[in-house]
Amino acid sequence: MRILPLLVTSLALAFCPLLHAGGILVKNGESIAFLGDSITAGGAANSGGYVRLVASGLAAQGIDVTVIPAGISGNKSDQMLARLDNDVLSKKPAWMTLSCGVNDVWHGPKGIPLEAYKKNITDILDRCRQAGVKVVILTSTQIKLPLTSPENVKLADYNAFLRDIAKARNLPLADLSAAMAADQAANQRVLTVDGVHMNLYGNLMMAKGVLSAFGLDDRQLATAYAKWSEVPDLFQANPRIKLSLKELTVLEAYATGQNKSVDTIINDLASAAVNAAIKAAPAK
Repeated sequence: MRILPLLVTSLALAFCPLLHAGGILVKNGESIAFLGDSITAGGAANSGGYVRLVASGLAAQGIDVTVIPAGISGNKSDQMLARLDNDVLSKKPAWMTLSCGVNDVWHGPKGIPLEAYKKNITDILDRCRQAGVKVVILTSTQIKLPLTSPENVKLADYNAFLRDIAKARNLPLADLSAAMAADQAANQRVLTVDGVHMNLYGNLMMAKGVLSAFGLDDRQLATAYAKWSEVPDLFQANPRIKLSLKELTVLEAYATGQNKSVDTIINDLASAAVNAAIKAAPAK
């Protein structure tokens, strides 16, 4: 029996978002707070981050939203609970996405045990409900590879709790843990820059998961992807080299043909341009 294909299939099924008869849940003019850690902070910092991609994906459907960035690097569930009023509820958003769990596990002895994590998340959800803020729950993405590492095995229990509480409270769920595993298996590509923080493809994966949880269907997600493809600076190789997703796809195909990485190709081309300029400069 081939275990991996069966695992990926089950993960993909788990990723199916809740069905909502009303279509897209977010309405034009509403605000969305994105509560999280460094993955969310990075997701709001540039046009290729998942937070910004979610906003532009909704805009592609004629839904303009106000983004409230609420990601802080290193944050765990207790810290997010402590700053919930100040960073989210005081701003009175219509929606909040909750991305929490990686640091609770990744920080080891300085992390948050499962039972305490459950209480913190429950308190966050209770306070959002009391304030009239609707919540989309995001399962936590991987802590490096392999999926069978002690950290990921431990994280699975945290994600299982998130799935259970989302179901119990009838909250939209973006099962990013399952989506990440399915994407990696299907496309054989790296989704992070360091095993934890997302690269462009990881941010695209997260954005599609969140938009699905908000009720976008496959056709609407394709419209979002088409809009993302035209953004001129979605991929930033460095401060000077910025590419659209369409341009990156072309460069990746060329790099594959050269049996090199995109970064290597960019460095080779930059070095060649510098050498050419030096040779062309007048001799002194």
